[in-house]
Amino acid sequence: MSSRGAILGTVGGSLPVVSLVTCVLLLLVVFQLWRTWWRLRHIPGPFPASITNFQRARWVTTKRAHLILQDMHEKYGEVVRIGPNTVAFSNPEAIPTVYTARTGFPKSAFYATLQAYAPKGGNLQAIFNTQDDDMHKRLKTPIAPLFTPANVPSFEGRVDEVLECLREKLDEKFIENSEVFNLGQWLQFFAFDVMGTLTFSKRYGFLETGKDVGGMLGTIVDFMRSSAPLTQIPWLDWALRKNRIGDAFQRRFGVQASLGILGFVGRAIKEKQGTMSNGEYKDTGDKYGRGKDFLTRYIELQQNDPEVPPWAVTAWTFSNVIAGSDSVGSLMRTTMFNLLVYPHTLEKLYDELRSANLSHPFPKYSEVRNLPYLDACVQEGIRMHPPFALPFERVVPKGGVTILEHYLPAGTAVGGSPYVVNRHKGMFGEDAEFWRPERWLEKDEMHKRKLEQAVLTFGAGRRICLGRHVGILEIKKLIPFLILNYDIRIVDPEKFELENSWFFFQRGLYARIQKRAKDAGNQS
Repeated sequence: MSSRGAILGTVGGSLPVVSLVTCVLLLLVVFQLWRTWWRLRHIPGPFPASITNFQRARWVTTKRAHLILQDMHEKYGEVVRIGPNTVAFSNPEAIPTVYTARTGFPKSAFYATLQAYAPKGGNLQAIFNTQDDDMHKRLKTPIAPLFTPANVPSFEGRVDEVLECLREKLDEKFIENSEVFNLGQWLQFFAFDVMGTLTFSKRYGFLETGKDVGGMLGTIVDFMRSSAPLTQIPWLDWALRKNRIGDAFQRRFGVQASLGILGFVGRAIKEKQGTMSNGEYKDTGDKYGRGKDFLTRYIELQQNDPEVPPWAVTAWTFSNVIAGSDSVGSLMRTTMFNLLVYPHTLEKLYDELRSANLSHPFPKYSEVRNLPYLDACVQEGIRMHPPFALPFERVVPKGGVTILEHYLPAGTAVGGSPYVVNRHKGMFGEDAEFWRPERWLEKDEMHKRKLEQAVLTFGAGRRICLGRHVGILEIKKLIPFLILNYDIRIVDPEKFELENSWFFFQRGLYARIQKRAKDAGNQS
């Protein structure tokens, strides 16, 4: 046989083998797709979502996944399949089942993508993003007393310091010439400088400089934008970022967004430890008599409790810097935007504040915390645009669970998007899409409590946001201060833009301000 014939014979003989292998692989792929689809076949939803998670990752890249999910619920119902093993719900009635007060529904791998990474230490687990219920308890228990409603008012003096700085800058820059300025940006600066003061006893410097100091705000935006699509495909996050090769690549090209924040936190901890070792503020708090800041308390807790992990101070402080600042700023912007766009509600709130005989220029928290219409406005702001707008995923435990008459087998990821759940018309009324603070005052206290329990903004159950009371303190201090001291007029409200990159970023709240007459607030 010639060499050419031998080659042809070899190729011809191998073709059936190649074809057989190809057929087997295709059959395996088809079987796996069928098996994936079959598991939750009874849950309605778009077909592509039943066989791949890339569909929902694409939704997230549009930065309007909350609206896409809302449309899906309108089309398919209150329980929708959004991934091969992921289900979303829109009815608040499911909240107590999924977000329980006990262990049993752990967080899904979604949250691992939100953990900062370092090659030596691996993923940095924090209270918010750890999937391990035991670790959550170890991290939360020592610091929980710092965030109780009874302790939160002790932070008021520090908030007043930052309010004073805000007042100076607004008066200095924008009053005399009635200049149009980005009010939303200055509210964000305020929120970050408050958390800087609470955590480190010093402001970051956003208000003083009027800009993003050290690129911190931009770094957080970059981190969330890069993380948000990967929350939908967690294994891809591990492959691209949470390993030594991926980390080295990110460092080489300057795209390791969490690295800058970790570096800042590490330097702050080292500086604070040096200060504490001198004993200068150990017993009396800081030299201004404001009491101990969060970081000082964190370090002391770690030193005194052997159960606290060695990296806990870093995790606690990292959470303060990111979630404790941007989320509160988002709620501030939402509330102020809607008050300005619906001026009749602004006037109603102004009248309530005027008649309350509040301290000037900064109302005390004890004076404003229970004002009915202020509380209604804050609650409505919390409801309208939650800082986080992707579903809060949990994993169904052994035995499965029935949610809104739909059975979900063990291992299914299930969750509700705060944006969608907070606008459920059956709970909040046919006008749930619109700003109307009066909905919180129309019935008795029991009904109000029911509405509060239906809002998913801060989560629910044992994993509810630990810092929510601090955020409410800040908002209820800021809003009365602004409304009583300034006449604020919104400019070009159509420029107010929203971006859902896990965090709900907002841009374009432009306004003009003028000082109110000193006696306008009838203040003491």
